Amino acid sequence: MTTPLLLRIAAIITLLFFAGHTSGYPWTPDDGPAASAVVEAMKGHSFDVVGSIRTYWDLYIGFGLAISLFQLLQAAVLWQLAGIARVNGAGVRPIIAVFFIAYVINALLALKFLFVIPVVTSLVIALILALAFYFAGRTRSAEI
Repeated sequence: MTTPLLLRIAAIITLLFFAGHTSGYPWTPDDGPAASAVVEAMKGHSFDVVGSIRTYWDLYIGFGLAISLFQLLQAAVLWQLAGIARVNGAGVRPIIAVFFIAYVINALLALKFLFVIPVVTSLVIALILALAFYFAGRTRSAEI
């Protein structure tokens, strides 16, 4: 395995993570009467957030869409990083390390607050990034 190939694999899985997360919009897995009451309560109470009037629903949707955006951005950066790794594998190690740490933390947060799919996806990406980090330190240049 080469660092560029591993980074491209991580980019593709991250893109699938983005697609899966985004396809869940509006992220309300239960549509029963109790869940509908919660959603309506989130939509029904407005408050001031640093000069903007928002509801909990606004924040919920806004953060959900921001997560999708950042997942797409991460996929693009990992893909571009693979190209840089072809020329300077060791030079991309610090960036790979930052992504690795972020995905491990994301897995822990998902374990605490979410469900199994984001936990497993984050851990798979973290494992691939750990391998990319390892191989990036072993070679100066690698082709895919």
